[in-house]
Amino acid sequence: MSDDDPTVPVVCEDCGTDTRVSLSDLRETLDRHNENQHDGDDVAQVAPRIANELANVVAEDLDLDLDSDEDG
Repeated sequence: MSDDDPTVPVVCEDCGTDTRVSLSDLRETLDRHNENQHDGDDVAQVAPRIANELANVVAEDLDLDLDSDEDG
């Protein structure tokens, strides 16, 4: 892992693990863990707090309103 490569918090509640993974290795690490430990189910994931914040930043950047009620 390079000092220039940001890290992302990853949690797996089933395994009781909480770690940081370099952004460049994130997808591969999650896929490998979930395949080896959880029969491919998406159990380990980016920490929800970070995932939600990232979704908000991306939505804002794309000028999307995630809080709107699309059913009405």
